[in-house]
Amino acid sequence: MLLTITTTHQPATELGYLLHKHPDKCQSFPLSFGQAHIFYPEADTEKCTAALLLDVDPVKLVRGRSISLQQYVNDRPYVASSFLSVAIAQVLSTALGGRCKERPELVQTPIPLIAKLSVLPCRGGEAFLKQLFEPLGYCVNSQGYILDEKFPEWGQSQYHTVELENTVTLSDLLSHLYVLIPVLDDDKHYWVGDEEVEKLLRHGEGWLADHPAREQIARRYLKRRPQLTRIALAQLAEADEPDPDSAQESHSKEEAAVEKPLSLNKQRLNAVVATLKETNAKRVVDLGCGEGNLLKALLKDSFFEQVTGVDVSYRSLEVAQQRLDRLHLPRNQWQRLQLFQGALTYQDKRLKGYDAAAVIEVIEHLDLPRIAAFERVVFEFAQPMTVIVTTPNIEYNIKFENLPAGKLRHKDHRFEWTRKEFQTWGETVAQRFGYTVTFTSVGQEDPEVGSATQMGIFHRRQIEN
Repeated sequence: MLLTITTTHQPATELGYLLHKHPDKCQSFPLSFGQAHIFYPEADTEKCTAALLLDVDPVKLVRGRSISLQQYVNDRPYVASSFLSVAIAQVLSTALGGRCKERPELVQTPIPLIAKLSVLPCRGGEAFLKQLFEPLGYCVNSQGYILDEKFPEWGQSQYHTVELENTVTLSDLLSHLYVLIPVLDDDKHYWVGDEEVEKLLRHGEGWLADHPAREQIARRYLKRRPQLTRIALAQLAEADEPDPDSAQESHSKEEAAVEKPLSLNKQRLNAVVATLKETNAKRVVDLGCGEGNLLKALLKDSFFEQVTGVDVSYRSLEVAQQRLDRLHLPRNQWQRLQLFQGALTYQDKRLKGYDAAAVIEVIEHLDLPRIAAFERVVFEFAQPMTVIVTTPNIEYNIKFENLPAGKLRHKDHRFEWTRKEFQTWGETVAQRFGYTVTFTSVGQEDPEVGSATQMGIFHRRQIEN
């Protein structure tokens, strides 16, 4: 079985530092079931590819066991499986753990990577393959194979050659592969016990708790053992508990206090509602709805036929529901409202079918490496006709007297963009996903630093027949 990892990060040969394997050497490592070989088919400053070739010895697989023909005649030595995960953990353990003394800053830097698995069993088909990797931001390309060229009526096999492309840290890529390859194979070559739960949680840290297919992942990774699966899911739920919500609420109050003299929140909501009505958006989804400020404004206007709020924080949704309950709307009007929990960096079928999506003061709370996943979720998968994005204008921060110099408006903000940075991002996204974009200001505009809030309005291009 063969795994290759390619990067065009400059200089590309720095991949050797991350893997702790020199590009000029071919190295071999003995394993209990065969040998692993690391070599570089190409290595220059423009492009570098590292290959992990795993040579599984069929005799070692059955040594010490009662012998049967089935133990010799199977696909285990030839296709990616838990054997490859073990090889990654043993041969690339330092890279998997995200450690590199020579280039410590590079370990945490997302770089363009392409992982290719020459033969990968996809028990569940190509759809399940994409269900696992696309929510993590990967572009998935796969080539299937028919069972037998002489008998095409037998249909497709379960095997695929798969390419996974993403801008991600190498340790994250290896963690994803370590967990998800056995999930796709739906089998493991060794006994699964309590220690496998710990491995799943350790290598799934930071991404598995929010993954929309986490239950299937846990069940398959743990060889469908119900007790272990329940333990893993319970611990994932604890990790995903919105305990930080109390801090989030406190930070939001601080941000509101900064902006209060301008009545900026009210101006934002009015601008968004007016824009939605101008675009004739009857069905609106508020992505990152928080405690329901925009939802409240939309529900009070009978123009809107369907109003949906989505937030990763269950606590925020509870508060939103309590606040909306106080509107005392007629019973038939409540049918317009829907709330559900979801992460904006994971593909979700429930986000499809809306006229417009509102993303109000949300993207600045996302880590920059996850913005690409957010873009695909909203503009490629959900594809509303209109997307409205608002975000702070960092240039305006000097106008806030109660905001210390150099500080962002909210302690959870990962970044705040200048007007030029926001417009460059918006134009790039629009061009990539088939939208047009216009930009406008929210709040009083200063001739030197602009307005406090900037808004991008994206319209999906109509496909001409």
